[in-house]
Amino acid sequence: MYAGLRPIVVEGATGLYNTNYEGKAQAAIDALRTDDFVYLHIEASDEAGHEGDVALKVKTIEYLDSRVVKPIFEEVSKWDEPVTIAVLPDHPTPCSIRTHTAAPVPFIIYRPEQQPDAVLIYDEFEAQKGSYGMLQSQQFMQMLLS
Repeated sequence: MYAGLRPIVVEGATGLYNTNYEGKAQAAIDALRTDDFVYLHIEASDEAGHEGDVALKVKTIEYLDSRVVKPIFEEVSKWDEPVTIAVLPDHPTPCSIRTHTAAPVPFIIYRPEQQPDAVLIYDEFEAQKGSYGMLQSQQFMQMLLS
């Protein structure tokens, strides 16, 4: 709210692995029709990390990919106006220690007019080899909004 973003209430959004993924995706799509910037937060994989449940963490990441990122990407790909999409965690929560760390996070920035780099695996190690390299603090937002 401090950034001037309006909160959007999504029925069934729990912050856990059973959250309403489809409802959150649709709310983001609807907001993108009128707003220049939409921030969508899915807490499920973070919570799985706190539980130390590797299988659940993998499942929540798969859900994010198939039930959120895919439908948003498919919808905005049909639009005349290009939409930039960024996918990243807010921080790592390794299952092995069940708490947050300050380690760098992998990210993807998709722009329809931009050719992808050669990185084919989305993880902490391969992402650093990408065209963005390792960004510090506000560099990510500067890159995203440029």
